[in-house]
Amino acid sequence: MTNPSSRSTVLPASITVSAPAKINLVLRILDRRPDGYHNLWSLMLTVQLEDELALSLNDNHSTIILRCDDPTLKTDPSNLVYRAAAAVLEVSGRTVGLDMVLAKRIPMGAGLGGGSSDAAATIAGLNRLLNLGWSKETMVHVGQALGSDVPFFFFTPSAIVEGRGEKVAPVRIKGNRWVVLVNPGFPVETKWAYQQLSVSRTGVQPLSGVHAGLGKASEPSWEEVLQAAENDFEAMVFKAHPVLHKIKQKLLAEGAEAALLSGSGATVFGVFRDEPTARRAEIEFRTEPHLKVYTVSTLSDSWP
Repeated sequence: MTNPSSRSTVLPASITVSAPAKINLVLRILDRRPDGYHNLWSLMLTVQLEDELALSLNDNHSTIILRCDDPTLKTDPSNLVYRAAAAVLEVSGRTVGLDMVLAKRIPMGAGLGGGSSDAAATIAGLNRLLNLGWSKETMVHVGQALGSDVPFFFFTPSAIVEGRGEKVAPVRIKGNRWVVLVNPGFPVETKWAYQQLSVSRTGVQPLSGVHAGLGKASEPSWEEVLQAAENDFEAMVFKAHPVLHKIKQKLLAEGAEAALLSGSGATVFGVFRDEPTARRAEIEFRTEPHLKVYTVSTLSDSWP
């Protein structure tokens, strides 16, 4: 991988970037904004489950060509990676032939931010590949037009995200943990989840003192973070998909310090103090073939 700080007149021909998954350790959905979106308050964290994106310049054409090893993912201009690449070229005023190959590891529609992470990786990768010299702020500006979760991925490994997703404040959680991700094999549509939340609740609970305190701590401990773990989507998503609640209960029974729905689902994750306990819990889910199970560590280094 090229060093983003090295400026050279000779452009690299290709570059490969990783795009990590995220989990929401806290996800509060607050009041509705004038633009129709909701204000949110979330503590997000990247984990070591990653897509991989190869970007190559091609002198034989002047278009964007995207391929993916998952045949169910559209690779046309509606794809977030394609859209991110097109946005970078438009803003930078560049016209190049670009070949992109996406290796998908993060399940889609899973609440793990795979598409948003891929978009951020595209922007960061093209910034290096084309030697644009963009600041983080410029990359965030391009990314936030693509999706609410995209800005976060420029402030990893962990950050508090507010507003529509555009307000990101990095925090460093002291120490590492192991995470068991359990995906049921079906997606939960984010738009549906927000609609259900709007019709099912009678009012908006204000941000708690625990969460406000967490927002002021630059280096919270895992104990503080897990005490505050909460997701406003859980009640109605679990009601529609009881299997997800059962997964949460099983993770806790297997020794998870906390277990939670990530995003609007459908992935449920458990946080474990050490790898052996996490691996033992993973084995308990392996007997159910429809589940996708990943045991990963939290990321402690910044990205991209």
